[in-house]
Amino acid sequence: MDFNGKVIVVTGAASGIGLALATRFVKEGARVIASDRNPDGAVRAQEIGARFIAADISHEEGVKGIIDDVLAQEGHIDLFCSNAGIAIGAGPETPDKQWDLINRINVMSHVWAARHLLPHFLSRGQGYFLNTASAAGLLTELHSAPYAVTKHAALAFAEWLAVTYGDRGIKVSALCPEGVWTPMIENAPILQQTAISTDELVEKTLEVLRRESFLVVTHATTLPSFQNKAGNYDEWLSKLRHLRRKAMALLEGK
Repeated sequence: MDFNGKVIVVTGAASGIGLALATRFVKEGARVIASDRNPDGAVRAQEIGARFIAADISHEEGVKGIIDDVLAQEGHIDLFCSNAGIAIGAGPETPDKQWDLINRINVMSHVWAARHLLPHFLSRGQGYFLNTASAAGLLTELHSAPYAVTKHAALAFAEWLAVTYGDRGIKVSALCPEGVWTPMIENAPILQQTAISTDELVEKTLEVLRRESFLVVTHATTLPSFQNKAGNYDEWLSKLRHLRRKAMALLEGK
């Protein structure tokens, strides 16, 4: 994919990965529409040369509103980066209200984007989804069950989209980073040990988007661990139990 002149939407663009993606797409010559529920996003969008839409993507109307706005103003969408995400909760004791919220943001926002964008993409015979999942979708997450579960689901939905619509001109990429220096890892010291910058993540992401390949990973350890998981699940689980003990000890000693 060539980004110059393309209409690109980025959700969760007020900070972190979303802001870094939006900034780089502007530099690549794209017409960027940045969206976030954080009103500070408007200032940051103006600073980087993007248009801003305030929206809460934890509700279908918020996602639909972004798409309707861009189609009305820009006329079409080339790439939709469904990036917004949250990390909350711990184990099964996490209240249902939090399970519902993280599912809405980490999973259903991707579903709603596809629901309202696919007719447009299919009518044009082209379109691209970049869905931010996580390496937790390939592996797991050591601190939060809701995060691990929803990121597995986000990856599964991206796979389904690619299988179902890949022969009809629709491209799909799944962004599956490990630790990245954003506020999301401030309470995960084990991820901080190997965290990369958002600029490094963006570079890896654009490489994959240019090739129009499916999977974006950020760390050399991700795919070998995924292969180990498939090759010997019990051994992989044992290693992850050891890693979780280490992660909890680091967290307690913080």
